[in-house]
Amino acid sequence: MSYRLRREEVLDSTALKAMLDESPARAAQAILVAAGQGEVEAQALLGQILLDGHGIAQDQPLALRWFGIAAGQGHLMARNMLGRCHEHGWGVAADAAMAARHYQLAAEAGLDWAMYNLANLLATGRGVIEDQSSALSLYRRAAEMGHAKSMNLLGRYLEEGRVCTPDTKAAHDWYRRSAEGGDFRGQFSYAAVLADEGEIDEALVWLRKALDGGNLNFLRVAGQTLVNATDPLIRALAPEFNQKYLQMSEGVD
Repeated sequence: MSYRLRREEVLDSTALKAMLDESPARAAQAILVAAGQGEVEAQALLGQILLDGHGIAQDQPLALRWFGIAAGQGHLMARNMLGRCHEHGWGVAADAAMAARHYQLAAEAGLDWAMYNLANLLATGRGVIEDQSSALSLYRRAAEMGHAKSMNLLGRYLEEGRVCTPDTKAAHDWYRRSAEGGDFRGQFSYAAVLADEGEIDEALVWLRKALDGGNLNFLRVAGQTLVNATDPLIRALAPEFNQKYLQMSEGVD
């Protein structure tokens, strides 16, 4: 079936994103048309739906190509996604050094996600020389821009005093802000702070939010951690984390 698209649907990136939720196949058709007309936002969106197989057949090499086209027009998230593709081997051989170069270009242009991704490589020495100070600086810049995942990691550095002066109060505040910003790891970190302060009911609220949003690796580690929790109500959540981990892992090829 073909779709007749209004011109504004083809050109309006906001309309394209809304259509992805309502009718992925129809949105994919519109995105293809708009990308072919040179609309940079549509080109980046096309890369993403090809990567995800959302409304269109999954094709990682072609996703990489469209990210490259959009990045060539200055689209920062597309540049960041080129880094993600190279880091994880999506449509291309994994190459952390190449990923770092793409992240750095987007980070220098001001993209918070690229700052976070580059900081992760610097913190672990993947594709670059390990540099905790530079990683901390990037996490801080991204956190101050409102990036929730960076807020959690900034809190971790501050709590541990890693390449910085320890500041427990500031660390806990960043955990709270990360949790409120929707990061499941930040929610787990903030729940731990609340539990230590005896605020068990509120800690349970944030743990359940983390359970709802957590990915596979997080659920595995969190479930193992909660088994050893001091409070019985918090410890009782461990089976729920472990059960969801098993359910999600069964769906992974």
